[in-house]
Amino acid sequence: MQQQKRGNGQDHFTGHTLFERYGQSIFSYIRLHVASREDAEDLTLEVFTAALEHGDLVGLSPEAQLAWLRRVAHNKLIDTYRRQARRPAVSLDAAMDALYEDEEQAPEQVAIRREELARLREAIGKLSPLQQQILQLRYGQGMRFAEIAVLLDKREDAVRQMLSRTLTLLGTIYSSR
Repeated sequence: MQQQKRGNGQDHFTGHTLFERYGQSIFSYIRLHVASREDAEDLTLEVFTAALEHGDLVGLSPEAQLAWLRRVAHNKLIDTYRRQARRPAVSLDAAMDALYEDEEQAPEQVAIRREELARLREAIGKLSPLQQQILQLRYGQGMRFAEIAVLLDKREDAVRQMLSRTLTLLGTIYSSR
């Protein structure tokens, strides 16, 4: 049994001795009330840290020491419950499900869209500058055919035909990859 002499001559149990005597009992008590073994280990450590800081356990009988440790364990559990009530734990899967309820926002879907956009940009890059400009004016800036025709100094029906041919060519380039 490990003992230390205090300055006043009293025998005093070290934290190690307290843990040897009561560690399993306190851990078992805490483990009954928490979800994980790791949480129980952490709380048990907190209880015995408090015992070391208390220092007056020496004068208590073994029964009173165990009662004091159980009371501290009980208080640590209450503190844990209060913290959990203020900040409830949510599993990572539940958080991901809630975050991505809309399938379009799921990481896999976002990655697929990015790949498709990169392919589309590459295909657009293979078009002539005039074809790229028509696509930009119509779809990028939302201009009507009449506005594009005025801007390019072309007839409206010519712009429609150019856009139609450009979209057909773009589709061919995009699908050939």
